Order: sequence, then C-alpha cells, then structure tokens
Amino acid sequence: MASRGYSDFCSDLTTRWDRNTARCVPCTLKPGYEITPNCGYDDHGGRHEPPNRVCQSKTFNTGSRAHCQPCSSCPPEYTVARACDSTSDTQCEEPRGRRTTTLAVAIQKTREPDSSRSAPPLSNAFTGNPEIGPSSVVIWAVPLAVLISIVLALLSACLIYMRWKRAHRGRQTILVYNRRSSSTSKRFLPLFAPDCNNDLEDILSPDILSAPLQIVLENLDVLEELVILLDPDSNRVKNTKHLASLCSFPSPWITYAYSMKDSKSPLKAVLEGVTSRHPDWTVCHLAKLLRQMERNDAINVLAKLRTNHIIA
Repeated sequence: MASRGYSDFCSDLTTRWDRNTARCVPCTLKPGYEITPNCGYDDHGGRHEPPNRVCQSKTFNTGSRAHCQPCSSCPPEYTVARACDSTSDTQCEEPRGRRTTTLAVAIQKTREPDSSRSAPPLSNAFTGNPEIGPSSVVIWAVPLAVLISIVLALLSACLIYMRWKRAHRGRQTILVYNRRSSSTSKRFLPLFAPDCNNDLEDILSPDILSAPLQIVLENLDVLEELVILLDPDSNRVKNTKHLASLCSFPSPWITYAYSMKDSKSPLKAVLEGVTSRHPDWTVCHLAKLLRQMERNDAINVLAKLRTNHIIA
C-alpha cells in the first residue's frame, strides 16, 4: 500500500473525492480484497491503480473491513476444520467423543486501528452447534448468575425495609400529634389545674372567669390578638411554648406545632388540645397560667370577651 494517498481533500485513505457531490465518499468493500489508498483515484478523477487489490497469502477479508486481516491459528488442543482463505478465517474444532464443538477462532493480534465503517469481528467467536459452549463459559457463568441473584435479593430487601420504616414513622407521627382522647396518654395531662379564686376579678369579670375555655376559640377577634402576643418566639417574654409546657405538652409536640406555624397558630393548637382533653376548663384556668407567665397583657385581652354575645 502506498505510504500516502492520491487525494489532497480526503485525508481518510478509505474514501475518495467525489467531484459531483464535492465530498469524500467511502470506497467500496469487497470480500477477499482490500481497498487501495483513496480507491486509487486522485481529486481530478485520474486513476492510479485499481480500487481493490487481492488479499495477500495468510490474510483474509470477509467484506466487512477496508483491509485484509492476518489468519488466526488454532490452539494446540484443537484441529483445523477449515483452513483460512481470502474470504474467511480459520475454523477449528475440538473432539468430544461422538460430538464436536466447532469454533471459529479469531484470536486478535495487535493491529493498527481500522477506519472501516463496519465493526471488527469478535475474537474467539463461536459457531456450529449453538447449544454447546466451551467449558470455560460454564465455569464463570454459573457463579456470576448466583452473585447477581444475591445482589438483586439484597436490594429488594433494602427497599422493602426503607418503605416499611418510612410508613411506620408516619404512623408514629400521627399517633403522637393527633390523639384527642384525654385518656390516650398521660403525658398530655396538666401538672395541675390552677384554682380559680377571686384574685383575678380586678381584671376579669366573674362571668368571663367562669365561661368555658372554648369561648376563646369562638371569639376570633380575641383569639387573633392573643396569637399576635403569644406566638412570636421571643427570649424576652414567655410565649406559647411556655403555656404549652405548663399544660404538660411534650417537647416534640411543641416543636411540631411551631414547625407548622405557617399553616396553623401554635396557640390555637394548644387551646384546641386543652379544650378537647379538659372540657371543664374555664377562662379562669387560662388566665391563671398567663399570670404565672407574667403576661398580664394577654389577660387584658381576655377582658374584651365581655363585649361578645357569648357572655350574654
């Protein structure tokens, strides 16, 4: 083969310059032959040699490559079933009693990269009876299949466990934060029910003090003012967190209530929890706790309940 091609436009020697389309086009492949540089043509259509030349001795080309390949040799334990010719590689066979396995041995040697359009033939490709393969394939195929099965089983078990754990955690959250019965958990029982004596009558009327605590939830104006005063998380004054703690709500519940602050007031959640578990509580009980927190400003807001229809 020439050391260089005949074309100045096509650096790929497996192509030639087509003057009609003004581009490089692939040379035609032919079994038993290899192409010549630039198919033997220059850029002006001049022909310097034939487009293909016959494969040399001990080389072959099936028509899938641009250049001929060296013939393969059979391993010592195999016999030649069919010798290599210009269009096919060596065919080998291994005796196995009455049955034989025919192998097309194409042991690839170190070769130059081929710029042909088609992929090179596989090394040690098997032909003949498709149901019979070399023993080496069976040796590694079985352990590999077992290993893959074990890995898939472990992955499935991990996924099942993660889904169960996520679902179980969700059920626990519902049980912790959505319990309504006062007998469900003793953790929600208040440490004490403050005595409602007359020491608050200088701020709140007896009618307000004796009114059910539910009245605060029903009076939206009063509730909104209490939310503005008590819900903000401040280190200077005591807030809804302290009120919830005095009512013996657990720390996780308080943390959860504040995490939902954007959708629901923590104070409203505390009052709903107390009234559902202790329907006998009155405004007096809330006022006592607010005085213990030194939040007289909130107690003064409760005084506005006297102007509502609930008192009447």
